[in-house]
Amino acid sequence: MKQYIEFSKEVAQAKADKKPIVALESTIISHGMPYPQNVQMATAVENIIRDYGAIPATIALIDGKIKIGLENDELELLAKSDNVAKVSRRDFAEVIATKQIGATTVASTMMSAELAEIQFFVTGGIGGVHKGAENTMDISADLEELGKTNVTVICAGAKSILDLPKTMEYLETKGVPVIGYQTDELPAFFTRQSGIKLNSFSETPDNIAHICKVKNDLNIEGGVVIANPVPKEHELPKSYIDGIIEEAVKEAETQGISGKDSTPFLLGKIVEKSEGKSLNTNIKLVENNAVLGAKIAVAFNKL
Repeated sequence: MKQYIEFSKEVAQAKADKKPIVALESTIISHGMPYPQNVQMATAVENIIRDYGAIPATIALIDGKIKIGLENDELELLAKSDNVAKVSRRDFAEVIATKQIGATTVASTMMSAELAEIQFFVTGGIGGVHKGAENTMDISADLEELGKTNVTVICAGAKSILDLPKTMEYLETKGVPVIGYQTDELPAFFTRQSGIKLNSFSETPDNIAHICKVKNDLNIEGGVVIANPVPKEHELPKSYIDGIIEEAVKEAETQGISGKDSTPFLLGKIVEKSEGKSLNTNIKLVENNAVLGAKIAVAFNKL
């Protein structure tokens, strides 16, 4: 196993010094945003995590290695390359074996973080049950991973292109805690409200860290979702973004786009139809999640 994992110098030093570390995915860089906003966002998020006392570990698959922490040239490679594979659990071994460049999704970032013994992971939003899944069975592997991999995911809820009620039902079936941060309502990525009430919420990073510690002590399998709403000043009006999402979903259906191509297509269409407003919101919510993720990791490290 160890021969496949390669830590950056910064992350290796952080592990040696027992500093708090926060994992970051790379699909948001390669498939979630256009260049140069993608690499600017990635660099800004890493710096935010450092500013709040933790060490960032952006994860990707490069040259047959699971890279835990990326150098600047590796970030640029992911941001600019056209041939980056979007890697989930299904593709993980193949991409490593064939030495392709692979960007990690929520699921494969969770896998990698657990292998690297990193407890906390910041992303924009998790995948989930797609609209129309009762006919297509299009359900993100992120949900299965959350059911079995012990990593805490800090996000702005599930992506609002999804069927959020069914996504929450799936997580409940898998026994995954969804804890709202300073909210008792599931945030819907671009907006703070979804109309879905949460059973659990917490007011402080310290309390979330304590919950994660107790879960570890009890050896309870699976992940935790920390649902952190986008800041009010950056959210998009629900009726506005819902209309754009509906148009994008119809276009995807018309063009026969599904599976792992669905999310990048839909997010790209939403950026286009919102004239870039959704991209700005996406960046701001990831930065907001980075602040919270670093605070939780620092608090957990003190327990």
